[in-house]
Amino acid sequence: MADAQAVVFDFNGTLSDDEPLLARVYQEQFAELGRPITEAEYYEHLAGHTDEEMFTRWFGHADPALIEDRIARYNRLAADGSTVDDEMRAALRFAAARAPVAIVSAAARSEIDPVVTASGIGDAIALIVSQDDVTNGKPNPECYLTAARLLGVEPAQMLVFEDTDVGVAAAKAAGARVVGLTRTLGAERMAAADELVERIDLPLMERLLCS
Repeated sequence: MADAQAVVFDFNGTLSDDEPLLARVYQEQFAELGRPITEAEYYEHLAGHTDEEMFTRWFGHADPALIEDRIARYNRLAADGSTVDDEMRAALRFAAARAPVAIVSAAARSEIDPVVTASGIGDAIALIVSQDDVTNGKPNPECYLTAARLLGVEPAQMLVFEDTDVGVAAAKAAGARVVGLTRTLGAERMAAADELVERIDLPLMERLLCS
């Protein structure tokens, strides 16, 4: 997609290779709250959604204090930036030299910012749209439509990377082209994406943006 006018990354599981870490955080917290969740249940029912949606699905309501606790637990494990690997940083910087790069995520800004800063990629990010910026979380397309508006591009001009079916649905509903990363949910659940890949690295980005 050499004519891409913006490159957009989902955060959890895509830009930040942290879905196993997130699953562990939710498992530990939910067990303490008296309703344990297995790793398989997390990926089946919750991955890709906002915290408010996750807590509502699992407990019937969402307590802001519990969401803040969940974010604090995540930050203790991920705020050193180690979940953004060298391949991802190289791919992101290659993209940023050619088009604005954005993060569009169901995560809170307070967990995105520390990872972005610690991994040294902040100067390559033109825009972050987090759950704090929208009313409706993925699979609603609001987050991607918001990003397109703020970037000044048409949704169809965005090249989006996602790792969950929920995220793919949101980006496709907005009209974007979507590359699905299969490492979180597998190829079958990501089949609605325009292309499936096992990882994001520099050769992939060169092919997508220069061919």
